Amino acid sequence: MPTRTSPRRLAAVLTAAPLALALAACGGTADAGSPADAAGTTAAASTVTIEDNHGTVEVPVAPERVVALDNRVFETLSSWGVPLVAAPKAVMGDDLWPEYTDDDAVLDVGSHREPNLESIVAAEPDLVIGGMRFASHYDDIVAQNPDATVVELSPRDDEDLADELVRQVEALGRIFDREEDAASLVAAYEQAIADATAAYDGESTVVGLITSGGAISYSAPVAGRSIGTLFPTLGLEPAIEQAAEDTSHGDEISVEAIAAADPDWIIVLDRDGAGVGEGEYRPAAELIGGSEALAGVTAVAQDQVVYLDPDFYLTEDIQAYTALYEQVAQAFADAA
Repeated sequence: MPTRTSPRRLAAVLTAAPLALALAACGGTADAGSPADAAGTTAAASTVTIEDNHGTVEVPVAPERVVALDNRVFETLSSWGVPLVAAPKAVMGDDLWPEYTDDDAVLDVGSHREPNLESIVAAEPDLVIGGMRFASHYDDIVAQNPDATVVELSPRDDEDLADELVRQVEALGRIFDREEDAASLVAAYEQAIADATAAYDGESTVVGLITSGGAISYSAPVAGRSIGTLFPTLGLEPAIEQAAEDTSHGDEISVEAIAAADPDWIIVLDRDGAGVGEGEYRPAAELIGGSEALAGVTAVAQDQVVYLDPDFYLTEDIQAYTALYEQVAQAFADAA
């Protein structure tokens, strides 16, 4: 596994608050617009109705015993000080969320390929946030945990990812009584998109790539893993017009095909940089920057290659995309 530094992303800093404030918010402090009972105390809502990926769900507000399985929610829950009773530690990396992965009291659900669903039952959750890699286990989780509310909020394949990330974090804000913090995350995200859109010249061509196992794959516009959504969101001009076949790990492509397309920009997800690859790790910068076949490509020759944060493959949350759009905006601005 490669050594790496994993600093908290900007959005997490914007939303972090002392645990005491979170507890106070959950306690239902009275204000002028709050309903009150006969004794004059605030009547805090105990549930909230949300629309998850399966329909309308009544969810407990600020649940005490939470299981989270969706990698896209860990950063948000961590920054809000939400404790977990179980999580899939096998797919969370070694140093991203140590308050969860290093705590033996947080039961290990394992990986989506070999899940330990019994650990969810043993955790006696009030709420299970499923989805993403664990979407195929939804029915089993619901059946095995009849006393828990199970929701899936991960972005849906047939919807716009940019909008879906907003939908997800706003729903989490309602569930955990952190709507203002959720709004701050959304505002930072939308600002980063606006900045990147403004910095793009509207005509430079772009190719999205994924590196893994010493090979380079193609991330197609719109549907390609991680990078594909940048094309419709920012209005990027594709250097290669090819539909996605493998939306998860990318499609096979030769360096000769990339060279023939001669993109002005290359945006790269180094999948193995997150420590999920097998065999000897070869960094994306080595595979692309060290390739003789790509040396004459405009993006490489002019140092216009954007490498995603190595941990992006494990996060893919609204914070990660905010940081990516900020990175792209800066790169476009510097090249102008």
